[in-house]
Amino acid sequence: MSISLADARRSALMAQGFGRSPPPRATAAHIHKVAGRTGLFQIDSVNVLARAQYLPAFSRIGGYDRSLLERAAWGPKGQRRFFEYWAHEASLLPLDLHPLLRWRMARAERGEIGYRALRRFATDRRGEADAVLARIAAEGPLTAADFENGASRSGWWEWSDVKHALEWLFWSGRITTATRRGSFARVYDLPDRVLPPAVLALPTPPVAEAQRALVERSARALGIATAADLRDYYRLRPEEADHAIADLADEGVLVPMRVEGWSQKAWRHRDAPPPRRVRGAALLAPFDPLIWERGRTERLFGFRYRIEIYVPRERRTHGYYVLPFLLDEALVARVDLKADRHAGVLLAHRITLELGAPDDTLPRLHAELARMANWLGLSDVRVGAIIRALA
Repeated sequence: MSISLADARRSALMAQGFGRSPPPRATAAHIHKVAGRTGLFQIDSVNVLARAQYLPAFSRIGGYDRSLLERAAWGPKGQRRFFEYWAHEASLLPLDLHPLLRWRMARAERGEIGYRALRRFATDRRGEADAVLARIAAEGPLTAADFENGASRSGWWEWSDVKHALEWLFWSGRITTATRRGSFARVYDLPDRVLPPAVLALPTPPVAEAQRALVERSARALGIATAADLRDYYRLRPEEADHAIADLADEGVLVPMRVEGWSQKAWRHRDAPPPRRVRGAALLAPFDPLIWERGRTERLFGFRYRIEIYVPRERRTHGYYVLPFLLDEALVARVDLKADRHAGVLLAHRITLELGAPDDTLPRLHAELARMANWLGLSDVRVGAIIRALA
C-alpha cells in the first residue's frame, strides 16, 4: 500500500494528538490522555524556558497547571500516574509501562546494559552498590549529595562513585525517583515506598512479549514509521525489536506501507484512523516525540533541525534553545526562546521563518507566544530579530 508524504505527515500529527481543539480548562485527565498518545514525556534539566517534560502537553492541550503533572509524577503514592525510567531517554512513563520495562531492568542488574562505569556495579563493585541501597532502605529518600562525598567532583561528566552506584541501582529498578529537589536533583527511594502496590503486583511478561508490546505502542504513537523509527521510540536494539516487528506484521497488526519519497519500507498500525487535514499551531520542545528523531523530522517535514545548546555561541545558526513552530501541517519557523522570570518577560531572541512560510505565520506565532507567556506566568512577550531563510 502506498501513501503520499502529505498523508504520512497527517498520520504522524494525528497519532501525536495534534489538530484537536484545546480544552477550555485542561485537567489531569487531559495530561494523562496526552501521555497515553505519546507514551512518555522525555525529561531534561535545561530550564531556560521550561523543563522539557512540561512542554509536550502544553503543545497539545494549551495552558495547564504544571502542578498537575508534578503530582502525577512525584506526588504521594496514591496520586502517582507516572514513574521515571530510561525509555527513549530519561522519561516520565505511564505506570502501565512498568512491567514492559522490567526486562531492561533485569539486564541492567546483570550488567548487560548501561554505561561501562555503571556495569561494574553489577560485578566487582556490587558490594558498594548494596551499601548505598542499604542506606536508602534505612534512612529513606536520599540524593547523591546526601551521601558523604556524593556530589559531582568538578562538573557534569565527572560523577562520583556514589552517583554511578545510584544510577546503576536506578537502571536495574532497585531504586526509583521519589521526587525532585532543588535544582531538579533526583531523590531516590525504594520502589515499594514510591510506586502504587497494584503496579508492582502486575505480572512481568516474557521478554519477547514485552518488546512486542513496546513496538506496538511505538507504532500507535508514531502513526507512520520505518523499522528504525519503531526501534528508536523506546531505544530498542535491532535484536530486541525486529522479531516483534516481524510478528506484528505476520498477524496484520502492522501494515506495510510505501511513503512517497522514502527509500525505506514503512509500517502503520492497523487501527490507525485514515489521515485527515490537521489544523492548529504549536511550539515544539526540542525533545518533543514528534521531532526528537531528527532524520525522521527531515523525512516527514523537510525540516533540518539540530539543537545548539552545546554549540559555542559564535557557531550557532539559530540560537541557544530553539523551538520549531508547527503551523497546521508544516514546520514553518524556529524561535530562540528564553523565560526571563525576573523581568516577567518571554524573550524571543530570534525568529527564523522557513522558506514558503505562509503569510499568516507571524500573527499566529505571536498568538502562540502570548499563550505560552501566560502559561509560564510571564506578563509580556519581547521579540528580537525576525529573519527570513534564504533559498
